[in-house]
Amino acid sequence: MTLRIEPATGAALQRALPALAKLRIEVFREWPYLYEGSLDYEANYIERFARLKDGVIVVASDAGEAVGAATAAPLEGQNPDVTQPFVERGCDLKKLFYFGESVLKRPYRGRGIGHAFFDQREAAARASRGVELATFSGVVRAPDDPRRDPNYHPLDGFWQKRGYAPVEGLVGHYSWTDIGDQEQTRKPMQFWMRRL
Repeated sequence: MTLRIEPATGAALQRALPALAKLRIEVFREWPYLYEGSLDYEANYIERFARLKDGVIVVASDAGEAVGAATAAPLEGQNPDVTQPFVERGCDLKKLFYFGESVLKRPYRGRGIGHAFFDQREAAARASRGVELATFSGVVRAPDDPRRDPNYHPLDGFWQKRGYAPVEGLVGHYSWTDIGDQEQTRKPMQFWMRRL
C-alpha cells in the first residue's frame, strides 16, 4: 500500500475534486447520514473549503486514488446553518475552527487515518490567527430508527479520546434528502468542541 495523507491544493485539488465528490456520496450514504447526494453539489461544496482563507482539505490516497478526505476552515466563513447556533450563544466566531467532515472508504478504516486527519486539521487550526477552539458536528438519529445499521460503531469514543466533548444544547440543523425520500428534511446536528 502506497498510502499518502496530505493537504491538497491548486491543480492537485482540482484533479481530485470528482473523486472526492464521489467519495463523499459513497460514505454519507451509510448510516447514520443516509444521504442522497449529487456530484455537482459535492464538487462545489469541497471546492468552497479550498477557497476559504485558512481552509484545508486533507486527502488520503492509495496509489494515486483518493480513498479519504477531511475538510476544515475558520467557522466564520461557514454558512448560517453552521454558524447560527454559535451566534445565538454569543460565541466569538473568530476563535473557532470548523471541521467539516471526515470520510474514508471502508477498507481503510481502523488504520490510524482518522487520527491523521484530525492531526492535520488541528495543525491548520492552530496556525490560523486567533483560533482557540476546534468544533464539528454529528447527526443525531433516533435510537430506534429501523434503518439503523446493526454493525455501526459510533465514533463518540474516538472523538472523546481526541479531547472533544459534545456541548450541551449546541445543536444545529442541516437539511438533506435521505435515501428513498423525495424531499429534504432537517436533521439535528450535535456540536462537539475542544480547546486547542
